[in-house]
Amino acid sequence: MSQAGVREHLENGRKAYADRAWADAYAALDDADRASPLEPDDLELLATSASMTGRIDEYLTLLERIHHAHLDAGHGLRAARAAFWAGMTLATRGDLGPAGGWFAHAQRLIEREEAECVESGYLLVPQTYQQLAAGDCDAAFATAGQARVVGDRFSDGALVAVGLLLQGEARIHQGLAEQGLSLLDEAMVAVTAPDIPPILTGVVYCGVIACCEDAFDPRRAQEWTTALTRWCERQPQMVSFTGRCLAHRAGIMQLHGAWDDALAEARLARERCEQAMNRSATGQALYQQGELHRLRGELAAAEAAYRDASRFGHEPQPGLALLRLRQGDAAAAAAALRRVLSGRVEPLRRATLLPAYAEAMLAVSDVVEAQRAADELGEIAAQSGSAVVGAIADRVRAAVVLAGGDPESAVLALREALLVWQGMNAPYEVARARLLIGVACRALGDEDGAALELGAARSAFADLGAPLDVADVDALMQVPPVADSHGLTARELEVLRLVATGRTNREIARTLVVSEHTVARHVQNIFAKLRVSTRAAATAFAFEHELV
Repeated sequence: MSQAGVREHLENGRKAYADRAWADAYAALDDADRASPLEPDDLELLATSASMTGRIDEYLTLLERIHHAHLDAGHGLRAARAAFWAGMTLATRGDLGPAGGWFAHAQRLIEREEAECVESGYLLVPQTYQQLAAGDCDAAFATAGQARVVGDRFSDGALVAVGLLLQGEARIHQGLAEQGLSLLDEAMVAVTAPDIPPILTGVVYCGVIACCEDAFDPRRAQEWTTALTRWCERQPQMVSFTGRCLAHRAGIMQLHGAWDDALAEARLARERCEQAMNRSATGQALYQQGELHRLRGELAAAEAAYRDASRFGHEPQPGLALLRLRQGDAAAAAAALRRVLSGRVEPLRRATLLPAYAEAMLAVSDVVEAQRAADELGEIAAQSGSAVVGAIADRVRAAVVLAGGDPESAVLALREALLVWQGMNAPYEVARARLLIGVACRALGDEDGAALELGAARSAFADLGAPLDVADVDALMQVPPVADSHGLTARELEVLRLVATGRTNREIARTLVVSEHTVARHVQNIFAKLRVSTRAAATAFAFEHELV
């Protein structure tokens, strides 16, 4: 290629880069580089273009070239900056050993300069992530604060934004959601400045949204996901960050009941995240697929997705435990959740696990342990100040007091939760709350109220495409016969109908939201009143006398 041709490719690449046309920038700059090796500044444009189009292996190769080019030119700090990015990219892929080597090399280069520099602030970022991973949130908050100070000192808005993001994440890990969310909002203001590098813009966007999800703040998550979507749409040739954006959108669609669209987005998110070699994000997208399959009653597909998520390093709980409960294996669900909760788990992460744990404890008739889970969840809700965590805690508390024979308290808690879920436009959670209200109404002798609530729940589950939930409501909605009930109470008739479907005591307990011990007592009462001694005989009696 002639020198004129090289210059033309180079100018076209620079223009495309300025226009955020990443694929065009990569193609033009790569052509120019193949014809005549680029200078470090243009090589950095090529590297960023490679990253933004998902060419992560090439991005790492280019970072190494940039690093050595700066070393050869005697620019130690710029070489350290390239080493930092190589380390961060490798760490994101899970290659922690090589990442640590690059970080150590960058530190030595900075120490040689014997002067304050912004690069020293960037090296506080991986240190903060290590502290977060170790559960030392106070240290992480302090280290991220130091990074912010360095960013302010050198007028580096990108470092300030990252420092704010990490400080917010630390507070959220501690269960201090309101403080953390305030810092995240500040990070998003900082990252909208025009001089922020595109890779860091994407990192902060995705990090803030993930933290909003961790903090149980779907409204903020939706607002920032909408902003991220607009940012991605302005760069149609971008591959990196689009997978994370799709995954966040899938979560919002799931909350709002658009499950078919959510599943399509989650599948595409998994493809994009794999293309960008982001194992963590790929695992999250796979877990999301598992959740949607489970809700839709596609249990084999859900199990496969959870296992794939685990293969990519994503913890498959509580989804896999809820799947086991649906399959009737409460012991496996309880064991898995005990294992996860026994480790070092931050408060808001525990809030994602405790509802399933309480459900599993009720399924194995351990009401005392279920009550402990409900109490802890209530404490987390109070500490975090999150209305969503409060609504989840109310629902769990209602299920536990129902199992303990206090339906009046259950109704009060569920009415509070219902208001939150209705305000969030979360139809599945609304339906779950109304199902439990229906069960409580029946226990209080209010059959009209029970019929209204169960009917509303059934209609919502059917609209969502949740066939197993529909079946649960159908089992509860069978109206007791007007004729002779043969001495059975309304609850005993419910139990008899479920026995007649072949369900075990454990499965019946889960459907009726009572303890297994309570079901066993009802079964014995049924046997005594009907003068039978086996479940088969009770089933035959029920059909013969039109009790089912």
